[in-house]
Amino acid sequence: MDYQDGLKWIHERRKFGIKPGIRRMKWMLEKLGSPEDNINGIHIAGTNGKGSTASYMRNALNYNDYDVGTFTSPYIETFNERISVNAQPITDDEIMELVEIVRPVSEQMDEKTDLGSATEFEIITTMMFVYFGRIRSVDYVIIEAGLGAKNDSTNVFEPIMTVLTSIGLDHTNVLGNTLIDIAKDKSGVIKPDVPLAFAVKDEHAKDYIYKMLKDNHSQGVELDRDIILVSSDDEFSFQYGRYDFQDIHLNMLGRHQHENAALAIASLLTLQDRGETSLELNKMIRGIEEVSWPGRIEIISQSPVIILDGAHNNEATEALVNTIKENYSDREISVLFSAIEGKPLTRMVDQLCEIADRFYVTDFDFPNALSVETIYKAVDHPHKQKIKDYKNFIETFDGEMLLVTGSLYFISEIKQYFNEKN
Repeated sequence: MDYQDGLKWIHERRKFGIKPGIRRMKWMLEKLGSPEDNINGIHIAGTNGKGSTASYMRNALNYNDYDVGTFTSPYIETFNERISVNAQPITDDEIMELVEIVRPVSEQMDEKTDLGSATEFEIITTMMFVYFGRIRSVDYVIIEAGLGAKNDSTNVFEPIMTVLTSIGLDHTNVLGNTLIDIAKDKSGVIKPDVPLAFAVKDEHAKDYIYKMLKDNHSQGVELDRDIILVSSDDEFSFQYGRYDFQDIHLNMLGRHQHENAALAIASLLTLQDRGETSLELNKMIRGIEEVSWPGRIEIISQSPVIILDGAHNNEATEALVNTIKENYSDREISVLFSAIEGKPLTRMVDQLCEIADRFYVTDFDFPNALSVETIYKAVDHPHKQKIKDYKNFIETFDGEMLLVTGSLYFISEIKQYFNEKN
């Protein structure tokens, strides 16, 4: 078996769909010697902002000379980036080593138990725990939850810090149709005596989170209560306890990125106060400021301006629209949009129509991708058009500004295409 065969085996697990619950994970990890017990893990859950928050924390720790592993999803440019060390994806040979370790255990589970077959995400998560728990020791592992928290495959280890970036109506077919349903699931990230930094806006959801914090005797660090964030144009100031930082300037655009960065800073300072890390604060802030994150308001061309952003749900689309209004209100904007099933399609495209002078829709080759006809019918815009070959459309675009958005998987397809071409 070579690398491509290994990837094929992993991706074939998609046929088992999404299976909430951690029984299969616990069974496989126990057979593998419980590698998850050997890491210093930070667990990040939330509807939006997980990847950016993880990136801020990782870079701040790197600037303080710590080795940091990350587990993120989905990948944008290469599959291997899902398991990375200091922002560098692990090698093809390491992927193969992990497949050879995990595959026999997953097959044994199929044969000897009634737990069912492991899903693709469960296999990749198990590989990550094996990598950081047995093969490559690092100082910290930042682990991004996949879907929810309580029944997510990542929720099988004891973290030293937890983060809940946001709560929104996404994956409602699995997590529930109300914010309180989703809060109940995502609050599964809370662990006894482990601090939680969070940025939840809904009052009922916050009430539930505080109940869970009290039940678990855990410290809560809330944005806009414990963390004071003041944005001014493209800079922000930050106050938390005895800490006070002024004029923080990020590479990444948008008020929502100020909030993600503030959560990351507060989480690191909480770890510092608990004796879990030792940081030079100036280096921490410099690391935060210099973060860039592929597929999040990523400018891939200046003339014309072409921006990629994986705004894959209503809240992410709202943040994107606000950021574009703040920074590009003087431009004629064309939007190229594609999405997958299970998203609030009408609400997303309605928001994008607010900033779009022209609206283009397309589809792409991915399981559960919406057809171009379905998207076209949802768009209420006087200048809308179907695009058959979106790659050629982007390459030959001659307008003033093109915003490509709608799905992180769509953005990933585009990034991979242009990387291979270049």
